[in-house]
Amino acid sequence: MSEYDYLIVGAGLYGATFARLATDDGYKCLVIDKRPNVAGNVYTEDVNGINVHKYGAHIFHTSDKEVWDFANKFAEFNRYTNMVIANYKGELYSMPFNMYTFNKMWGVVTPEEARAKLDEQIAIGKKDGEPENLEEQALSLIGPDIYNKLVKGYTEKQWGRKATELPAFIIKRLPVRLTYDNNYFNDSYQGIPVGGYTKWIENMLDGIEVRLGIDYLENKESLDNIASKIIYTGMIDEYYNYSLGQLEYRSLRFETEYLPDTDDFQGNAVVNYTDAETPFTRILEHKHFEFGKGKGTVVTREYPAEWKVGDEPYYPLNNERNNELYKRYEELSQSDSKVEFGGRLGKYKYYDMDDTIAACMDDYKRITRK
Repeated sequence: MSEYDYLIVGAGLYGATFARLATDDGYKCLVIDKRPNVAGNVYTEDVNGINVHKYGAHIFHTSDKEVWDFANKFAEFNRYTNMVIANYKGELYSMPFNMYTFNKMWGVVTPEEARAKLDEQIAIGKKDGEPENLEEQALSLIGPDIYNKLVKGYTEKQWGRKATELPAFIIKRLPVRLTYDNNYFNDSYQGIPVGGYTKWIENMLDGIEVRLGIDYLENKESLDNIASKIIYTGMIDEYYNYSLGQLEYRSLRFETEYLPDTDDFQGNAVVNYTDAETPFTRILEHKHFEFGKGKGTVVTREYPAEWKVGDEPYYPLNNERNNELYKRYEELSQSDSKVEFGGRLGKYKYYDMDDTIAACMDDYKRITRK
């Protein structure tokens, strides 16, 4: 008989959610992580009273009340609303595209004027037939002015490829609002956990055995023997030793600095730099996620990078080639009853935090038949 019902590999959001659900149902769980801390990529660390988002900005948002209620069991959420600023060569625009954006871009004032200008722009940008790449898709949705200033440079930096080489489905739609609403999200609920995400995950894992600094793949044989089932939240291709080939990811590099003598660096939590010449995609000023608390300020410049083995993977590159390869790995996993894959890396799918929790809840019900 195994010592644990579930060995959960990864103490990030998916692993912590699964561990909490299973433990509350009476299962015995062990959570391990090769990092020295819990919380995965939502990890925050306290720097002079400022909760710094170590691996990029995370804003919790959802319209799923079950997910929102679950998240609020482990922290109080503040009322932070994500309102992104786009900086194009010193020109500042509101994101997502709304009346403030259109007024700055074209001088229009009313929704009717904005709609007419958008229609004019779309007529210029739209080609006959279905869009064949991201650039054609974006031009068919918002036209050349907004595309060239606010989409093209940022997107090509983010993915490391020309927009004409990226699949159209990456931008299935671009949010366009004919109102003066700067809220980036349309969800019913939004906020940041008071005290930071690390504390939130720690509370989620309260009373559950967690071992840090343990590399599962280096100790696979011995670890597999102590649990009836493995919940694996790492890269599915790495789990199978890249036997079918490597999936592609985009990585990130962060430059973070503490500015003790600066009270406010940019006046907003997130500023995107949308021109091609600026090497980073955005600057985060972390204190604004919690309304300016803390001494001085901490800013992070975020640089996209091509992923290679050994780097931290952040975004799956869901083009046709990679999606087909993932399906082959998924088929391979179905012949292995010992392991279940979850999370962004295990499922090779971009999940927001609420999607991660919802997917975990669904997986948990399927696995346990509850």
